[in-house]
Amino acid sequence: MRILWTKVGGLWPLHAGGRIRSFHVLRELARRHEVTFLTTHRSSIESHELARHLPADVRLVSVPHDPPRKESLRFALAVLRSLASPLPVDILKFRSPRLRAEIERRITSGEVDVCIADFLSATPNLPAKTPVPVVVFEHNVEYLIWKRLAAVESRPDRRALLALEWRKMRRYEAATCARAGAVVTVSEADRRVLAAEAPKARLSVLPTGVDTEYFTPNGTPELPGRLVFTGSMDWYPNEDGILHFLDDILPHIRRELPDVSLAVVGRNPSPRLRSLADQAGILVTGTVDDVRPHIAGAEVFVVPLRVGSGTRLKIFEALAMGKAVVSTRIGAEGLPIVPGHHFIEADDPSEFARAVVDLLRDAGRRKALGTAGREFVERHCSWSEITRHLENECERLVESHAS
Repeated sequence: MRILWTKVGGLWPLHAGGRIRSFHVLRELARRHEVTFLTTHRSSIESHELARHLPADVRLVSVPHDPPRKESLRFALAVLRSLASPLPVDILKFRSPRLRAEIERRITSGEVDVCIADFLSATPNLPAKTPVPVVVFEHNVEYLIWKRLAAVESRPDRRALLALEWRKMRRYEAATCARAGAVVTVSEADRRVLAAEAPKARLSVLPTGVDTEYFTPNGTPELPGRLVFTGSMDWYPNEDGILHFLDDILPHIRRELPDVSLAVVGRNPSPRLRSLADQAGILVTGTVDDVRPHIAGAEVFVVPLRVGSGTRLKIFEALAMGKAVVSTRIGAEGLPIVPGHHFIEADDPSEFARAVVDLLRDAGRRKALGTAGREFVERHCSWSEITRHLENECERLVESHAS
């Protein structure tokens, strides 16, 4: 097949779960098909770095686009403009006339069999009608993230804006799914949510994978009492989860184990998070070249998320390294792992703290969870096998479209 893969914002560095998933799937597809990756960049440096790391057999086309950053004046203006628009601000900000023109030129030229829109944010750049089938790759149910953000927001003005945003996003997401040739989700839970919103959409599931050769137990000694969380800290659900952990969970843990330490590993932590982390005496690393040494040094990997959708690759990375994981239900949502066997699930702050304390005191239980998690991802989560699901969906869609 001749595949046009389009995404806003590039793929490098691999500092977020969606980028990691897309990169590995793209790489596997390029082994057997002709793939053009059409994307945007903020700077020429980003574009050069991406070109250097993409597989050589992927054709890269990148155009400049600089969406407004959160908390900037441009973002505030975008929010104001969105109030008069039926589109949510998180869709409006990703519209790029140059990207749209390039997509339209390629899919009308006859050089493409199928177009994959990577994330919902790519879809406002697609023409209203296309001569080739379109697959929307939904890494999350986007409206559900905004709905959950509204539910945990304490400030009335922001809660009102978030409520408006998630309702707009739900309408846009449902319409986009109904219009697409096919929609690929990353979990059965996400598929069911979208099926309820767009019952006529063609929905399937692409399971989450992990590179089990890269993420593997390496014999690094664990640091006594060390907890670790990994994730992009400029993604609000991650920051909210860690602030929740600092306020509501860590004090319970330290009442029993005062020497417990926490490392928060991920890019762009906010000044607010850094300030609170300093007060709590925890390590906030910012961007790191390699998360594996931090995961390897942990006795327990924590995922205290209250907001999110899709699936968290961080959990599979920790399991692949043989780590005991404690997660909320939302943190582990969509992953086919069993609470009590592959990880410990806890939502209530005191229960979460108790689970962490019990594991820190029980090396045998930590090892049993880590071993079960590693065995699971080895059997079920290779990127090669997982990509076959998307490949088969695209082939069926192309055949159906041709006939």
